[in-house]
Amino acid sequence: MIPRDHPRYRSLVTREHLAECARSGVVSWEGLISHGRGEAFDYLLGEKTSGSARRAARMAAALLRTARHPVISVNGNTAALAAKEIALLQKASGALVEVNLFHRTPERVAQIESLLRNAGAEVFSGEAERLLPLSHDRAWCRREGMYTADVVLVPLEDGDRCGVLTGMGKKVIAIDLNPLSRTARTATLTIVDEVTRALPLIAESCTSLTSGECRDLIAALDNRAFLREAQDEMTRGFTHALD
Repeated sequence: MIPRDHPRYRSLVTREHLAECARSGVVSWEGLISHGRGEAFDYLLGEKTSGSARRAARMAAALLRTARHPVISVNGNTAALAAKEIALLQKASGALVEVNLFHRTPERVAQIESLLRNAGAEVFSGEAERLLPLSHDRAWCRREGMYTADVVLVPLEDGDRCGVLTGMGKKVIAIDLNPLSRTARTATLTIVDEVTRALPLIAESCTSLTSGECRDLIAALDNRAFLREAQDEMTRGFTHALD
């Protein structure tokens, strides 16, 4: 039992939840390592959303709102952490939700899809094919889903698939706490923030932005500037921690 007055209460509850999801098969054991790495970067942000991340979330909403065929790609960690937030963003943006896994089995895909549906998401689960030029199971996707999407939101992503998707001409929105990762540097737009904080911000902007605001935001998109700002935020956080 984790006491509510523990200074790391939310973090510890999240870890317990992810461990339980790993035992049930929703999260891979390797996914626990990925989560811990992200937490380390979140410490440097003070575990709060920066101003640059809020602006990036608005740009992400603009990309989703103006997309012809937007898709939200979900892995095990994202489903475990933010199934309800995914469902809310889907409703706000009209995007398809598709499960894509590195450690893929039919049983695990079905389990994650069920988790998302129980949270209120409509999951696109047509016949998957090995369509992406990757040597691992992230290559499997749906032809009418991610393969033909023009905008793909990829929370907690693999850098190689992000690179493949952008190489196919798709606009890729990443949510990544590490501004130095391949994903962050390869994506069209990176929101350097924790996934459960970032997704509601995108959903809120999807419902509030006008068409003109969407055009202006997309015209001003500069991912390198966002990554530099995030690195500056983390440097200040590290320096403050040493004072």
